[in-house]
Amino acid sequence: MKNIVFISDLHLDESHPEIVSLFLDFLKKQTKTASALYILGDFFEAWIGDDNLTSFNQMIISQLRAATDAGLPIYFMHGNRDFLIGKRFLKASGCIFLPDETVIDIAGTPTLLMHGDLLCTDDTAYLRFRKKAHNRFFQWLFLIKSLKKRRAIAAQYREKSTQHISTIPDHIMDVTQRAVCGVMTKHHVQHLIHGHTHRKAVHTFSLNNQPATRTVLAAWHDKGNALVCDEGGKKELIDVMATTTNS
Repeated sequence: MKNIVFISDLHLDESHPEIVSLFLDFLKKQTKTASALYILGDFFEAWIGDDNLTSFNQMIISQLRAATDAGLPIYFMHGNRDFLIGKRFLKASGCIFLPDETVIDIAGTPTLLMHGDLLCTDDTAYLRFRKKAHNRFFQWLFLIKSLKKRRAIAAQYREKSTQHISTIPDHIMDVTQRAVCGVMTKHHVQHLIHGHTHRKAVHTFSLNNQPATRTVLAAWHDKGNALVCDEGGKKELIDVMATTTNS
């Protein structure tokens, strides 16, 4: 029996080799045990264009390709850190693009998949930036700049993001229940899976007089996290730890 696996917010970066190693070990295991892997955004700490073919980015792409070539379908959704991932990356890695707000079937249960940032409707400053950043003309203007300039802009954005996070209350950066209920009602689902907030939890509530569930994936910081769903519909949030060997 193979599982469907969901992960989010790995924020892969060569400055954190321990997380990179943890993911690569995890990925190899999924080629044997999973029927599909869903990456729900913020896979990279930053992505400034498919032409940024650093040795690190090429290594990650090659490992994804090895997994997809081995028969593991990998679905990729944009996050707020890597929304510039495009067709070149997808073709090279073999990943399948997944639009935000996608409904899939999990053991007979329609389930909505999102990155999660659109649910943080009280964070109006971020949503204004997001609207601008997702404008195709704005993206074109960014992508025609040199890689050096793009790296500098991305570094400035990360600094501003850190400042923004440090100056607003935690609840502002969390999802709002009205947004959750609204989008779930829109898509006629009782189960939602998302990341972005880094607040691992399984929330249960009533929606349209029926039980509903919202599963939040954790970020990969000192350890990883994944939601594993078996063919019978059982769902479990698990920690992903480094493999230890006896000497």
